Amino acid sequence: MNLTTITEPTSCPTCNSTLELVNDQLFCRNNDCEAKTSKLIEHFAKTLKIKGLGPKTIDKLPLNSISDIYSISKNEISSEIGEKLGTKLYEQIEKSKSVDAKTLLPAFSISLIGNTASKRLFSKISHMNDINEKSCVSAGLGPKSCANLLDWYYSDYKDNLEYLPFSFQAGVQEPTAESIGKSVCITGKLNDFKNRTLAKEYMESLGFTVTSSVTKKTDYLVDEEGRKSSKSTKAESYGIPILTIKDILKENLL
Repeated sequence: MNLTTITEPTSCPTCNSTLELVNDQLFCRNNDCEAKTSKLIEHFAKTLKIKGLGPKTIDKLPLNSISDIYSISKNEISSEIGEKLGTKLYEQIEKSKSVDAKTLLPAFSISLIGNTASKRLFSKISHMNDINEKSCVSAGLGPKSCANLLDWYYSDYKDNLEYLPFSFQAGVQEPTAESIGKSVCITGKLNDFKNRTLAKEYMESLGFTVTSSVTKKTDYLVDEEGRKSSKSTKAESYGIPILTIKDILKENLL
């Protein structure tokens, strides 16, 4: 049996920049990389539900950044994709300007800052300009989430994105994990996380309190292996639900 040796790539196939290995994944750190920019714009459009701004259209339009979405004219769009489609897309872009800050923030592709983390943050602040270390901690975001958000805020947002045509207001508040006040203990192997440390950081970034032992104050025990253990026995004796992380999130945040 012949085994094929796979060589790990060292450079980005699009811009030829050196790739960085982080948590077993390769990343291109070149902010001007065409493929990377295209994906960022695609995610932004999908999150804000800008219909018609998919990968094929993005490739046709002169878009080099998220900011370009709001500076391109109706005529420029129409000249590339036709008047009918261009008019519809332009209307969609105009409509997207009305989204609130908690919907907008996850669109910027900030690592560990998704919908839930954004909702938690904007339950504590009323405007994007209120983001700082204190507000991140107050919202219960984990250390890595805070670091990623603050790095984005003081660079991308303050340098360019602050001037986009959004109100950056929080909008209507919704319940968060913190307002529900849930405590979680995690044990055993997990389905969607490499280890319990990563799961703990993720749950804490969403606002859950993660403990190392089961007590009467514990709300959930995460045990995705389903095998008997001292923690599962104690949870059963206290009447504590034993669930997967996905089930806990569905029950509290979705």
